Order: sequence, then structure tokens, then C-alpha cells
Amino acid sequence: MIRQGFLIALLATTPSLAQEVSVDSATVEACFDSTAGGETQPDCIGAAQTACIAATPGGANTLNIWQCTQAETQVWDRLLNREYKATRAHFADIEGIGDQLLAAQRGWIALRDADCTIAYDRYGGGSMRNIAATHCKLTYTARRALELKHMREP
Repeated sequence: MIRQGFLIALLATTPSLAQEVSVDSATVEACFDSTAGGETQPDCIGAAQTACIAATPGGANTLNIWQCTQAETQVWDRLLNREYKATRAHFADIEGIGDQLLAAQRGWIALRDADCTIAYDRYGGGSMRNIAATHCKLTYTARRALELKHMREP
């Protein structure tokens, strides 16, 4: 019992292991902007995450990798939402396509979530499961943002 009290007191006074990380959204946007012609798997996906890891004290540890990957995913998610709205607006004059796009987006979300759950579950209780699932979501989100962009190209 004394040992538990000591551990609780120690944890209460220890600074959080989590630190603020950030990615350069301009790196992600440059990747997005430079991708044309239907390409959905450019090498620049993950570049902001890699730079974030390098710039974060402690470097490539599990927590930093996970946080930096999440941070880049959030930038891609903002682009995805922007592209989804732009694509719906682009096709607004074609009857029914908005509903089809909504159904496709819901299907894409289900596929992403199922595949990323598999990526997570493959690692059982290991710390790699969070990195695998977050990397999966990063990749899916970036590719979908680019797919939506390319839907509007001739």
C-alpha cells in the first residue's frame, strides 16, 4: 500500500511526457499543390511528420512519432474537408451527384476505419499499434484529399 501511494505521488509531481509538437502545414500544402494528373501517392506524404520528429526533443520515440503523425493527419484532414466541399460545389449542377459523393465519402470512412483498426490490432498490446493505426489514417486521409481534388480535373 505504501508503494502504491509513493507511485501515485511520484506520478502526480512528474511533468507530462507528452510535449507540444507541430508540423509545418506549408509542407503538407506544398505536397498537395504539387500533385497533379490523378496522382494519389506522392512521396511527400509524411514529409511534415518526418520533419516534426527530427525537430522534437527526444526524436524518434513512440510518443513523438505518434504525435507528429497525428499532427500531419490533421492538416491533411482539413484539406480533405475543403476538397470535399469544393467537389460537391463543382458538381452541384449535376442532379444526384451530391448524394453519390456523400455515399462514397461514408463508404470511404468505413473502409479507412476498418483498415486502420486492422493496422492497430495486428500489433496486439505493443506500442507500435498506435503508430501503425495513425500512419494508416495519415495515408488514407492524404490520398482521399488528393482523390477529391482530382475528381474536379478534366
